[in-house]
Amino acid sequence: MDNSPARGTRDLLPSAVATRDHVLATITDVYHRFGYQRIETPALEDINRLTGGQGGENEKLLFQVLRRGLPAVVEAGTPLHDLIDFGLRFDLTVPLTRFYGNNQATLPTPFRSFQFGPVWRAERPAKGRYRQFYQCDIDLIGEASVLAEVELIEATAQALAGVGLTGTTVRLSDRRYLSALAAAVGLDESAWSTFFIGLDKLDKIGWDGVRAELVGRDLPGEAVDAARERIESLTGLAADKVADTLSDVIPALAEDVVADLGTVAGCLDELSGLTWEFDPTLVRGMGYYTGQIFEVGHPSVSYSLAGGGRYDKLIGRSLGKDVPACGFSIGFERIVDMLGELPREDSVAVLFESDVPLATVFRVAREVRSGGRTAAVQPRSGKFGAQLGRLEAAGFTSLIHLKADTAEPEERPLGK
Repeated sequence: MDNSPARGTRDLLPSAVATRDHVLATITDVYHRFGYQRIETPALEDINRLTGGQGGENEKLLFQVLRRGLPAVVEAGTPLHDLIDFGLRFDLTVPLTRFYGNNQATLPTPFRSFQFGPVWRAERPAKGRYRQFYQCDIDLIGEASVLAEVELIEATAQALAGVGLTGTTVRLSDRRYLSALAAAVGLDESAWSTFFIGLDKLDKIGWDGVRAELVGRDLPGEAVDAARERIESLTGLAADKVADTLSDVIPALAEDVVADLGTVAGCLDELSGLTWEFDPTLVRGMGYYTGQIFEVGHPSVSYSLAGGGRYDKLIGRSLGKDVPACGFSIGFERIVDMLGELPREDSVAVLFESDVPLATVFRVAREVRSGGRTAAVQPRSGKFGAQLGRLEAAGFTSLIHLKADTAEPEERPLGK
């Protein structure tokens, strides 16, 4: 029988798990210090919720689960929907909206939520693209002011710095600004989605490529040129210039939107060690986000390491009333891949000959552990040099070799 993991999934060896545990522990510690509480939600969700429009394009990658008790053969022509009642979650946000609706009576307001766990998407397997992977989200529910945006950005920036990622940049924008920009250059609302999709490719194909694509999709070239002119005048703004420049370039942009962006920019500018920029070309979740959006990038990679924004309408789709909400998702797998394996921790192998009493073996190991170090006992077997090589490969950094005539156990480093 083939022992390979299911296609699109992978086994994780102890060294890889150690890195993941370190990253998760560091992120968890930072988020706890900001008052975020960890919750857990089931891997399975009702199929109608998972296909209700909250997940956007991810719904096309849904793993669906057959109902229990189905016969081995179903009647011809039976609709697929009649055979399915659950699906595997494809993100952590849809389960969070259900969690909040189910438990809101017992939750504080505002509610600071932290989630970590596996999600599943029916991706085409490729390098760095898996069908099961982990997500790490924080969300602030019930806070309508930009306190949420500032806090989420600061907490996430500290979490990334804590795991050792330096040199990151936070990019900030607003979905409402993008809509006002599209209207200001004369685009009909029916063309906004096409315009945003094209704009999102700017860093890959440049303005000439974006213009060619949008004109090819029947958007007027003069509108694209006007958008480019306004965007370029909004690029590279200092914190104290964001609000005034936005008001000048897009006069129709609502005053509260301008004020909120100015406030967030000013708060971010005061954070020591944080690099940020107002990015007038940032596009995220067109049917999802309702206000400010943000991403974290790093010069060594072309993709973002974290992203999020405000989604004030999402919870209301199932709850029946709108609830202000803002969230940030860290690209956990991407960060782990960037960090690679961690330096080995101090770990002692207590190797013993067959004539050494087990009580003696465990007493020595116990003394090692009492100092806060790792110790594992293992009987001597095979060729001594080969066994030492296996111990080193397993991650042990030092050795105590116990023999019947050992008067005082002596520790020596492995690999030397």
